[in-house]
Amino acid sequence: MGTFLSGREILIVEDEALLRKRLVAFLEKRGAACTGVGTLAEGRNALENLPLDYVLADVNLPDGLGLDLIERAREQGDIPIVIMTADGGVDVAVEAMRRGASDYLSKPFDPQEIPLVLARAETSRRDQRLKTHRKRETDIPSDEQGLFFGDALESFRAQLERVIEADRRLSDKLPPILIEGETGTGKTSVARWLHANGSRHDKELVVVNCAALPEQLAESELFGHEKGAFTDAKQTRIGLFEAADGGTLFLDEIASLSSSLQAKALTAIEEGRIRKVGSSKEVEINVRLIAASNRPLKDLVEKGEFREDLYHRLNLLQFTIPPLRSRGEDTVRMAEHLLEKLSRKYGYSGAAFSKRCLAWIRDYDWPGNVRELEHEIERALILGVPESLEFVSMAPSSIESSHREEEDWLASGWSVPEQGFSLENAIDRLIDLAIEQCGGNVSKAARRLGVQRDYIRYRKSKKG
Repeated sequence: MGTFLSGREILIVEDEALLRKRLVAFLEKRGAACTGVGTLAEGRNALENLPLDYVLADVNLPDGLGLDLIERAREQGDIPIVIMTADGGVDVAVEAMRRGASDYLSKPFDPQEIPLVLARAETSRRDQRLKTHRKRETDIPSDEQGLFFGDALESFRAQLERVIEADRRLSDKLPPILIEGETGTGKTSVARWLHANGSRHDKELVVVNCAALPEQLAESELFGHEKGAFTDAKQTRIGLFEAADGGTLFLDEIASLSSSLQAKALTAIEEGRIRKVGSSKEVEINVRLIAASNRPLKDLVEKGEFREDLYHRLNLLQFTIPPLRSRGEDTVRMAEHLLEKLSRKYGYSGAAFSKRCLAWIRDYDWPGNVRELEHEIERALILGVPESLEFVSMAPSSIESSHREEEDWLASGWSVPEQGFSLENAIDRLIDLAIEQCGGNVSKAARRLGVQRDYIRYRKSKKG
């Protein structure tokens, strides 16, 4: 409990001088910084001017009721307040909780109860902070337990499981993890899978999209702020690093953070301490950090767009998720996995892809990766025929269909020149023309030509 109270600012409002001194001495031995006062007026003044973490207040004070401090504590940043009472019993306790107190202590009490009560109050405050954060989240939680790896990602999964095994041998100070991969490859899903299967599965997972944080508010959002730290800081607030204490913090698109925030993140990782905006004290944290980027951080370091020291710290356990287009037949297996999950969501049974839709899934490049594939399937389920799914975006002009006659593309009256010509060169010209007309999309060009994507790549490599 000493570590938990270390550096915490605690206000004790108690008119009995001897008890007040005993409580101050007890908490200061455990690392807290305490201020003891004996009146309601002094308590109000301290709440207005001190960067407090907790308040212990007696009910009966010489100039009023300690209950009147509850609302003031909430106005100053939802500071947890514990009411101490010797009179009124249950009725006073109920009234205190109704008005917003975090907890209460009935006199006489053992001072050893205080750290336990404050720990409960801290947990409640973090839960409230996370609830507020989740209301703003646009990310929809993935089915981390049902994450599809397939044959193509078997070695990738084996590496993740080795990390989980190592984590179980550590109680804290878990090393950071870096996940890289194109947009939509499933970095958030992998982070959730790691948390759900790791040693902290029963603790909080806090997901933050760094790219969505306004630059002027990012530091406050991540590290918290004291009242008055800036113009709109009307209350003290804990940040998401502190709210994730004991659990996992996932920073998606970490490269979006400014250089100064990257430096603060590095301190949080290496030293396990953070400092709120406008505060001179440090708060100890124990967070497993998982970071993600859709661009290789090494490349960004070389361009001067990412801190080299933070990159080397994150690069200890680095994983790259391959794009969907490189996973071969696993692309179809992934589609079937997603179809099964979405069919459960919408209550469909017997949903299946049409033959030409399966061919399209195999040949398409999927620039949006798994996210694009999932959206296509969900759209098809809603707008199409579940028993023979076809993607809405599959334009007839871009699909080879065995169910309709092909138009005659050969110019009328054309004949083979008497002097002959190079069929190989003609094939290469047709391929180049198709690629040009498809905006460089090899998969689309292959569909128009009625060949496999690999055939075009073979021809291009042969040509050099």
